[in-house]
Amino acid sequence: MNHATTEATAAYRQRFVGTVAENHFRESQGLWMSSIGLGSYLGEADARTDAGYKAAVKRAFDLGCNVFDTAANYRFGHSEQNFGDAFTELKTEGKLSRSEIIVTTKGGYLPFENGMPRSQGEFHAYLENTFVKPGICKLEDFVQGQHCMTPGYLQNQLDNSLRKLQLDCIDVYYIHNPESQFAEVSPDEFYVRLRSSFEFLESAVAAGKIKLYGTATWNGYRAQSKSQEFLSLERVVATAREVAGDNHHCKVVQLPFNLAMTEALTLGNQSVNGQPMSLLEAAETFGVTVMASASMLQARLASGLPDVISTAFPDFQSDAQRAIQFTRSAPGITTALIGMSQIAHVEENLSVAKINPATQQEFLRLFE
Repeated sequence: MNHATTEATAAYRQRFVGTVAENHFRESQGLWMSSIGLGSYLGEADARTDAGYKAAVKRAFDLGCNVFDTAANYRFGHSEQNFGDAFTELKTEGKLSRSEIIVTTKGGYLPFENGMPRSQGEFHAYLENTFVKPGICKLEDFVQGQHCMTPGYLQNQLDNSLRKLQLDCIDVYYIHNPESQFAEVSPDEFYVRLRSSFEFLESAVAAGKIKLYGTATWNGYRAQSKSQEFLSLERVVATAREVAGDNHHCKVVQLPFNLAMTEALTLGNQSVNGQPMSLLEAAETFGVTVMASASMLQARLASGLPDVISTAFPDFQSDAQRAIQFTRSAPGITTALIGMSQIAHVEENLSVAKINPATQQEFLRLFE
């Protein structure tokens, strides 16, 4: 199979019985997903970091991580390429079956594959030559000169991602920070654009290029309901239903959740049938999987945490591990994503998998 499957992810989980805690793997969308996933946002676009990410992916897979998250624009496209190289090497070595891993990536932002333009003139030439002249999209399709989610643009980005990842199919394809569009368009226009995007993504599912899709956000699902950047999960899911009915494939969201950003759990900004609830509650209602980004807030939660966290999570040696335990223990979070480009960090972070997540009672005690 060219995508993750129930049987293969279950077999991968079975390999780690007795090595990792029983609840390290969670079943969601018919797949067994590790509670700790490897992200790839941080780092320079250089050969040293490339080698680090490739080694980190391979080591993480050996230690019980089968969720790998990237994006077209991360490190100017290097992160996707590093993932692809690592997966290909693992397959060549006979260690990895494609259907054991859940690979997620994102499209929406300009990837600047040759680095940031050095002038306004270079920037406009890049847009014209890369996207406008080939007929992929129009200049006016870009919001704030950097974000686009038209079907033509997403098709171009998806095909590029498949090439770099060296895959035939991506398990979850996200529209990257769609709330960026609100800087220039009204909510009504935004959801018209979202519908067009979803129409393309459903066609990509039918073509076998992706299995599921969703929205990877930074502010959208954490914002107050009256904020300009607010995203309504109810309306997002309704848009998918308009396109494909109850059998739509808009089944995953990603947003920051960590010790400093708890809105997904604590903020009742979402509404379902007129009832206020948190993003995590709304996601459960709609059968949507939640992936947590920024689990360590880009390493800012790796040290200096208050004593109450040490007391709550006594079985760990570092604040980095405690921050991971917090995120993966939140009720409703399937996977805590952590950027890892060094084997030492992979080994420290994946050692958390040997201990079960906190119970809901233990976790919620932190909020009393």
